[in-house]
This record gives sequence, structure tokens and C-alpha cells, in this order.
Amino acid sequence: MRRKIKFIGEDFEKLKPIVAASYDEFMAREVAQPALERYLERIIGRMIDINYHFVRELRHLPPKDYFESFKELGNLKIVSFAAANELARYAGLRNRLAHEYDEIDARVLYEQAKKFLDELPEYLRAVEEFISK
Repeated sequence: MRRKIKFIGEDFEKLKPIVAASYDEFMAREVAQPALERYLERIIGRMIDINYHFVRELRHLPPKDYFESFKELGNLKIVSFAAANELARYAGLRNRLAHEYDEIDARVLYEQAKKFLDELPEYLRAVEEFISK
């Protein structure tokens, strides 16, 4: 899990300057959206891996889906229920990015990424704290 946390942190640092740009600057850079999509997919995928690890270790039955993996972190008191509910939404984003279900709206993706970057540090702190116990 620590290796996955390290990789999340590395991708988080690469993602920050992409989202720090204004939306117009973001759109002007041809590689910004594909890079943003891939970093988000990788980070959320690793978060899901961590979630499944915790749930399997502590509950013995895996969550029924990625969305539930985040909700279970709230049930296990690894993160708050509010944080679990907010983070669970990103399971759907990860699926849309990975499986290309729908056309990705660049503005929505950009706004979701900004919010995600604000929420990710809390998740990482909670996971690190729980591991350290």
C-alpha cells in the first residue's frame, strides 16, 4: 500500500500544474486533457486498490464495486462518512475515463479535477494514519 501511496503522490504532483492553469490555458495545451485524464485514472485506480485491500483485510469480503469500496472506508472509520461519499463519486469518473463510456466534457473534467485535488490530501492523510496504527 505504501508503494501505491507513493505513486499517487507522484502523480498528484504532476497533476497540480495542469489544473493550476486557467481553463483557457488548459484548453490551449493539446496534451493537457489527455494527461489530466490519465493521471486521474491512475490515481483513482490506485485509491480503489487501497480501498479493496483495507476492506478485505478488515471485513474479509470485497466490496461489490468501486463505488462501494469508498463507502466502506467510511463504514470502517478510515475516512469520515462525508469524505467517503464525496470520494465515491470518483469511481464513476474512473470508469468513464478507463472505458470511454461517454464523450468527456473538458470543462466538467477540469472542474472535477480541481475538486479532486482538494479532496485527495485528506484521503492520503487518513490512509497513512490508519496504516501507522
